[in-house]
Amino acid sequence: MTAAIFAGPTLCGDPILAARDILWLPPASEGDVYRVARRKPRAIGLIDGRFETVPSVWHKEILWALAHGIHVYGAASMGALRAAELDRFGMVGVGSIYDDFRRGILQDDDEVAVVHAPAELRYRPLSEAMVDIRATLAAAKSANVISQRTANTLVRIAKDIFFKERNWDVLFAHAANVGLPKLQLARLVRWLPANQVDRKRLDALSMIEAMRLLLGARPRPFRPRFKFQHTVYWQNLIERGG
Repeated sequence: MTAAIFAGPTLCGDPILAARDILWLPPASEGDVYRVARRKPRAIGLIDGRFETVPSVWHKEILWALAHGIHVYGAASMGALRAAELDRFGMVGVGSIYDDFRRGILQDDDEVAVVHAPAELRYRPLSEAMVDIRATLAAAKSANVISQRTANTLVRIAKDIFFKERNWDVLFAHAANVGLPKLQLARLVRWLPANQVDRKRLDALSMIEAMRLLLGARPRPFRPRFKFQHTVYWQNLIERGG
């Protein structure tokens, strides 16, 4: 195995998932990165991860993979969060979302969180990520579909919506009650279907391309500049089977 990538709603339905040079894995939860790292791939990519109902990917297991010479990449969603936290140890972050978390422009986990369907439905997203709403509204403003004031107001409304309920229909329902220009909202509704910006998907595809470039160069194993600490908590994870 050369590369393993954890992906779910971010790449739902994307043709890239048919690529056979990658081991595609479902959204990662605690222990999943450790388990796949034991199979010794050259690189691991983290896009989507589980949270809330199960423990999320542990930073320690990413460090373990790095300590064992595996190149680890992150982007788009949970991967962007972990990369922003662990790039100083050698995890490679890719894309504008990672960069915004690294620089502190984005700080809240809910910026990338979505609720999604189960595996049987290919993890189809059932809500909209805040980062994608922000990017789409910025594009609408640039296209003169809405004004800057309307864009700013819609961003504030969207941010106040619980991430599981955050979608365009709910956003427009709230927007109708705050006195925004009806003509602008109507233009936005017509404009949206063909012009939504999927920032998370774009970053995920950029990460995959970066991993392929790395692997195509036949890299040496990653050389960590830190010493992995085998703690009691880490031993407990191992004993639980990862």
